[in-house]
Amino acid sequence: MGVAKQEQQQQQLEKRNEELERALKESKEREDQMREDLRRAWERLRVAEEAEERLCLQLGELEAEGVNQARAYNARILSLMDQLSQALNLLHKQ
Repeated sequence: MGVAKQEQQQQQLEKRNEELERALKESKEREDQMREDLRRAWERLRVAEEAEERLCLQLGELEAEGVNQARAYNARILSLMDQLSQALNLLHKQ
């Protein structure tokens, strides 16, 4: 094999090596970017889950408060109905 042919093959190998190194570098950069994107998405998910837990807790508290208010309202209505009934009975007795 001639020296010129060996030099040409060497240049082709060096060029191919440079291309592969460039592709590897780009691949690593994409991998790093994807890792960072995944980390940010994971953080957003964690924050959303915490917010969901807080909202569920608040909703539970509001539901309990609503039930208590409905019971108090119902008790007040029953009391007023009783008072009205007693007043009507007094009026009819007179």
